[in-house]
Amino acid sequence: MELSSTFCRIQENVQRDRAANAALENIRLVAEKAAKAWGTVALSAEQREARRERTRIIADMAALKNESAPGEDDRLLSENPDRGFENA
Repeated sequence: MELSSTFCRIQENVQRDRAANAALENIRLVAEKAAKAWGTVALSAEQREARRERTRIIADMAALKNESAPGEDDRLLSENPDRGFENA
């Protein structure tokens, strides 16, 4: 299961709050390490999400580029040749 960057950042903040409010030193140390770890995972998740978004945009652009507009011959086959096609 992949964790979202939002979830990881929330967990990082929870651990930072726990470290700031801990009465015992060992709890503070463990919470600080956990916060750092969550931050690292969040950074990886943000990079993964950005990469997916770039891939999606590139795929959308390629699909639009490959999509052909209906030609004049196709318009003549339409019931309303003066208006063209609904999807065009």
